Amino acid sequence: MSVLNPPRSAQPRSARGPAGAGGNFSAWANRHRKWLFAAPAMIFVGVLIVFPLAWTLYLSLTDSQGSVRAATEFIGLQNYLTVLTDTDRFWPAVGRTLSFTGLALAFEVVLGMGIALLLWRPFRGEKWVRVAILLPLVATPVAVGMMWRLIFDPNIGFVNQLLGMVGIPPQPWLSGQDTALGTTIFMDVWQWTPMVVLILLAGLTSLSDEPDEAARVDGANAFQRFFYITLPLMMPTVIVAILLRGIDALKTFDILYATKGKGGGSFHEVETLNVYAYGLSFDYNQYGLSSAVLILFFMIIIGSMWLLTMRKKAASK
Repeated sequence: MSVLNPPRSAQPRSARGPAGAGGNFSAWANRHRKWLFAAPAMIFVGVLIVFPLAWTLYLSLTDSQGSVRAATEFIGLQNYLTVLTDTDRFWPAVGRTLSFTGLALAFEVVLGMGIALLLWRPFRGEKWVRVAILLPLVATPVAVGMMWRLIFDPNIGFVNQLLGMVGIPPQPWLSGQDTALGTTIFMDVWQWTPMVVLILLAGLTSLSDEPDEAARVDGANAFQRFFYITLPLMMPTVIVAILLRGIDALKTFDILYATKGKGGGSFHEVETLNVYAYGLSFDYNQYGLSSAVLILFFMIIIGSMWLLTMRKKAASK
């Protein structure tokens, strides 16, 4: 037997490593250390997500109402049937939610792409222009809602005063059934377009200049280069911007509440699902019905995320 390679039993204990249960645990922990280090954060985040969702789901299956300490009774899917057959408030709220999200998202992506293209190439004063564009993101949505509420006020608002100078009578921007939703969409576009600009500008700066230069040499004009080269290359980034901003727009509440108050206005002009659920909980104390609305709303958001994710995978191929 070679002296240079003694048998395992002849090796010192320090060379063989710790023995027993402690040694087995140390070896297992060393193999799975990446999961062990991440486990506390994963458990914490999981509890924060799972517990509120599970509690809301439980309330949606009960007749919880009135006092939060009142006894509740399990009623199954009755709340969901009540909500889904509510043609006066629930389905109009669904329509407003989808309209608000779709229109705001369309304007924000189109304007965001245009502004990002303008900021793509260096120019004098570029830094100051970027700072000015990002200013709406600094303010909170509640402050933005109150600011625009004063601007569109029918009596003292600047917009109506400006219209009066050209002979146009004051308009009910935030109280008219035909104008309230469009006005709140304008507010959302004003505040959140800079976020889309940031995402799209980051995608543009990561593109190579070679395809654009080759198309320029071949005689392609600016529109052809954008629609046939830049836009296809930017589609994964555009879908990411749509996904992030779309989910956020679906959940919009603060700017609507700050603008219209409880109930989304006197005739529920801007009552989305968030505002509707808030009214059921804190105005009517119908916690079971409100929870059912929130669960259905959560399913709508998950479905939207899934569709956009599938579209992103298809665009990446």
